[in-house]
Amino acid sequence: MALPQTPDSNPVDYIDEEDFIALEMSHEVAGERLDKILAAALPDYSRNRLKSWVEAGAVMVDGKITKARYLLRGGESIKVFPQEMPEQFAFSPENIPLDIVYEDDSIIVVNKPPGLVVHPAAGNWTGTLLNGLLFHYPELKLLPRAGIVHRLDKDTSGLMVVARTALAQTALVRQLQERTVGRRYLAWVWGEAPSQGKVLASVGRDQRDRLRMAAGIAQGKPAATLFRRLAKGEFASSPLALLECRLETGRTHQIRVHLESLGFPLLGDPVYRKKTPGAAKTLPFHRQALHAYALSLEHPATHETMTWFRLPPADLMDLMSEVAIDLDSLPTEAGLMASIQNDHR
Repeated sequence: MALPQTPDSNPVDYIDEEDFIALEMSHEVAGERLDKILAAALPDYSRNRLKSWVEAGAVMVDGKITKARYLLRGGESIKVFPQEMPEQFAFSPENIPLDIVYEDDSIIVVNKPPGLVVHPAAGNWTGTLLNGLLFHYPELKLLPRAGIVHRLDKDTSGLMVVARTALAQTALVRQLQERTVGRRYLAWVWGEAPSQGKVLASVGRDQRDRLRMAAGIAQGKPAATLFRRLAKGEFASSPLALLECRLETGRTHQIRVHLESLGFPLLGDPVYRKKTPGAAKTLPFHRQALHAYALSLEHPATHETMTWFRLPPADLMDLMSEVAIDLDSLPTEAGLMASIQNDHR
């Protein structure tokens, strides 16, 4: 993975707020070598691998690239950008059908179906959105991560934007960093959710299970999720609700983690299940009930504010009747536009 560049330099690479590791050094490490401290702080990675990252310029000390033998003064801020393994560069085009919502010379907006992995990784080296993009848009092979600038979980459906040029990728990444990209989700949750609310809780790796994220982690990153209830429902006498969620930050699994921390786990979520009622065992739905239904951003070339809207896929539409929520409870495109205008006042 390429390192982020300055605005006047080459386009920055893919931004996901889990893609770098931040380390704050105490003054007690004064005189210690950088490679030794990295090995102690990041035991999940081998010393040779960490050293290769330093040599590749993927470790920054107070914003500067340095050597593995660099002696720390104490008090530094270190950012480590984990580098991909060689197999992750072996991406090949695959004829995967894509639901393209919008495209022009600068960007592509795709409606990702549930079950589609966005980016190749261990266990999913093929059959991903990236592989499909490379087939339909061969020019994307020239861009880092084929122009992908943000992710959705495998079993989350909905809208994503992809850059077609280096300039567009730089502009989109900058908007993501500045939190000006509007992302709205529909979430079906268990419990008596209030009419509206805001969750302010850091999100980071669960110290007991590295495959999970957790809220309120001391070493986590600040995260904010706003939500409002669109409708109440019920299944097997257990209350539930349909929520609209808006992200102010984009942490991994943020909505799933934040809502579970309030006692409102998503229907069908196989990972974040605290306070899930027994009725969930008989609900015929087996993925997290989460859909990215609206996306808005400033077009990288025209600077026009653009918004896209997509109703949930068939499985979530079918779920509505199972949980006694009327389809009229879903947002409309006209209602979305009015809501966005109101937000900007």
